[in-house]
Amino acid sequence: MNTLFFIFAGILLVYMSLAYIVALIRKDNGTADIAYGGGFVLLALSALVLTSISSILLLLAGLVTVWALRLSTRIYLRNRGKEEDFRYKKWREEWGAWFIVRSYLQIYLLQGVILFCISLPVLLVSVYAPSATVTTGVYAGVLLWIIGFLFETIGDAQLDSFIKNSENKGHVLSGGLWKYTRHPNYFGEALMWWGVAIIAGTALLSSGNPILAALSFVSPVLITFLLLKVSGVPLLEARFAGNPEWETYKKRTSVFIPWFPRKF
Repeated sequence: MNTLFFIFAGILLVYMSLAYIVALIRKDNGTADIAYGGGFVLLALSALVLTSISSILLLLAGLVTVWALRLSTRIYLRNRGKEEDFRYKKWREEWGAWFIVRSYLQIYLLQGVILFCISLPVLLVSVYAPSATVTTGVYAGVLLWIIGFLFETIGDAQLDSFIKNSENKGHVLSGGLWKYTRHPNYFGEALMWWGVAIIAGTALLSSGNPILAALSFVSPVLITFLLLKVSGVPLLEARFAGNPEWETYKKRTSVFIPWFPRKF
């Protein structure tokens, strides 16, 4: 493996360790959620500084940075002045005396590993496709990214507007993009990373690296799996289980990929 990957990993390790220290001082592991986006920006900038800058790398770094900064800013504004997220409070109670060690290992280091794997398209292009040129596949990836970005930003905006209205307390958002998918923001996030992987895969393939082109798709597969099966959909939907309005909405609305509501 190219030594640059060890440098990238070392930079990320220092960053996540610093985020952990900040969390200990703040007594709030929600710091990890804010730091998450920043880690992507750091790796993208590191790739630009440590390797040869190309138009494809600039494009990838720009797309990832826009997504990451929007995500971190939104999480920061949403959590500002509030108590620690219910997930972290629960772990704080369950882990007891091992909380400090397990927080570092299971929240910050694990998140760092996931972050690194999702960033692979950018890192692979920076190291192995420094002279890649723009092709049709790149345009297709950018189009997917734009569609995904619109789904995520519009979905989040509709959700924020819904929550701010006190009359909606206890009710389920079922209008706008949420009429066609129960998680338009998650769908948009996954779609953006499929777009990034297509851009990177196309660049690596044109540079004569078919195996690395395939490896770049570890990123969208991983983030789609996490959103659908681990930290996204399951955790969120478990909070609404048993709510009659939610159960009706759940029966008629696609869980992830947008589709017309079912009639029953």
